[in-house]
Amino acid sequence: MANVDPPKIEFPCDYPIKVIGDNVAEFREKVMAVFARHAAPVADVDISERLSSGGRYISMTVKIIATGKPQLEDIHTDLKATGLVKMVM
Repeated sequence: MANVDPPKIEFPCDYPIKVIGDNVAEFREKVMAVFARHAAPVADVDISERLSSGGRYISMTVKIIATGKPQLEDIHTDLKATGLVKMVM
């Protein structure tokens, strides 16, 4: 079996980022503040939200125009630093 390299991402590109965290009032505001710092303005149509079945957690998928790996790493770091985000995918 041959080693296969993962596909390379060509920037800029549409890039969905899924963020999961506690369902608290300030979650959306803090998450969107991170995206505002690191990505072009995000249109409402590029944001989707979903509550967990028990309502304890919320997931947001935000589609941005990714400009490069450093941008994605900065977004990930800042999202985790909010203290509200459990996972970034």
